[in-house]
Amino acid sequence: MKIQENVSLRPYNTFGFEARARYFVAVTSVEKLQELLRDPHWAAMPKWILGGGSNVLLTQDVNALVMRIEIKGIEVVQEDDDQVVLRVGAGENWHGFVLYCVENGYGGVENLSLIPGTVGAAPMQNIGAYGVEIKDIFQELQAVETTTGTLRTFDADACAFGYRESVFKRDLKDHYIITSVTFRLQKRPIYNVSYGDIQKTLDEMGVAEHSVRAISEAVIKIRQSKLPDPDQIGNAGSFFKNPEIPKPQFEVLKNRFPELPGYPVGDDMVKVPAGWLIEQAGWKGHRAGAVGVHDRQALVLVHHGGGTGQEIKTLAKKVQDSVAEKFGIQLTAEVNFM
Repeated sequence: MKIQENVSLRPYNTFGFEARARYFVAVTSVEKLQELLRDPHWAAMPKWILGGGSNVLLTQDVNALVMRIEIKGIEVVQEDDDQVVLRVGAGENWHGFVLYCVENGYGGVENLSLIPGTVGAAPMQNIGAYGVEIKDIFQELQAVETTTGTLRTFDADACAFGYRESVFKRDLKDHYIITSVTFRLQKRPIYNVSYGDIQKTLDEMGVAEHSVRAISEAVIKIRQSKLPDPDQIGNAGSFFKNPEIPKPQFEVLKNRFPELPGYPVGDDMVKVPAGWLIEQAGWKGHRAGAVGVHDRQALVLVHHGGGTGQEIKTLAKKVQDSVAEKFGIQLTAEVNFM
């Protein structure tokens, strides 16, 4: 493995911010990752794991060994007439994996089309969109322990999935590096078209019969109409989580703000769209120098060029304070700060 020094991370984060890694290495196999973690020369050096860079805000240089996970491969490990089980390398592009499933008619991930990032980051965040989350199709993952280099398998219970989180963002944060994820997909899928504008978009597309491909294309169409392309303007997609609040609190707010949308979560909680709250607080389309809030989707903070991660961090805090003042709801960042 070639370990480089003083490497720019601008190409490796979708915001496009400049930050430099003290050391940088691309990891292409489990064996090479284990070798690196067991090397006494690097034992005392802090390590930072980088995937697609689509869910990170770089606010400073990284005084660590940055390990970019580039472990690839899609392997069929089990298959019958109804299901197929795929083991996927953590370095595979997520949307590329979705397209692979679409091409083969495997159902379960079509609602998660066009989400940026890598496969390895997907279970960490328990990514989700349009009524589907990773946990719905997840079977297991393999991860290497950072202190010993030992490879361990985690099932769904061990991952402790929550809303946009898992044990790897809580108790085991920085303790494991995900190397592969195994998914169970359907050859005779039950389609989920009730969330958001999927069915409306399918109707507009003239689709008479549901299919994995049609739903994927509808989701792509919706996302492209609302979300900016990181190749055109720097962003990390949804910057904040949709908050879940107690039902009584929601009912009080609903009386004050009759247009407030809400989606029941169990019997006691209601999920409120963060984008709606931010827009109502007056931030949609706001610009502060090189950074701002997207003019079509208030949930997305953007980098117009020439700015810093610290400027996005400052803007995010102002948005959070404004929403808290107006609605009494504290927004939580979905993006990881470095």
